[in-house]
Amino acid sequence: MVMRYLAVLLLTLVLTLVASFPALGQRPASNPAYAPVTDTPGLPRVLLIGDSISVGYTIPVRNMLAGKANVHRPLENSGPTTRGIQDLEAWLGKEKWDAIHFNFGLHDLKTIWDGKHQVSVADYERNLRRIVARLKQTGAVLIWASTTAIPEGPLNPPRVPGDVEVYNKAALRVMKDNSVKVNDLYTFSKPRLAELGLPHNVHFSEAGYQALGAEVVKAITAVLPK
Repeated sequence: MVMRYLAVLLLTLVLTLVASFPALGQRPASNPAYAPVTDTPGLPRVLLIGDSISVGYTIPVRNMLAGKANVHRPLENSGPTTRGIQDLEAWLGKEKWDAIHFNFGLHDLKTIWDGKHQVSVADYERNLRRIVARLKQTGAVLIWASTTAIPEGPLNPPRVPGDVEVYNKAALRVMKDNSVKVNDLYTFSKPRLAELGLPHNVHFSEAGYQALGAEVVKAITAVLPK
């Protein structure tokens, strides 16, 4: 009886703690990347889809494209491909997009128990094919961003650096089959992790997000209507 009581007490405590935190992907009100954008008429419309890495470079991209494009993003972390399939219609909305710069992968390749990934590489590739098929229907120019490199050492949640290349290769098969342009942020970020990244963290410093943002702007500017 005592053990059962303690188990119930522990479960209640855990549920209480979980309820006290924002839901996964919920947008922090203080993050300017999640601020809704009012379009400047006549400028191209750009949509950034991606996880917290894309959240980090959203403001640099907006600043660099000020007066050249209206840059939007989902008002949440786009997470893994499973969330992309679930929420893509809401993210796309009803407006026309001229360019969509998108990425999934960093969440998919998380190891969550017994070395298993949150989304297996086979499911990741299948999910991407569904997502790309829907994005192509928008008529926008599509730009895939390869998943950025991650550092060696302990990470929370766990990730294996070598898995990034495995998932990127699967993604590149999808993009090649669909003639989607590729912004290779993996190749850009890997040799510069010590300079631009954070220790034992998949995220980047402010300078890192500025550098990534500049690469994103190059890719987008190359496809915008003249």
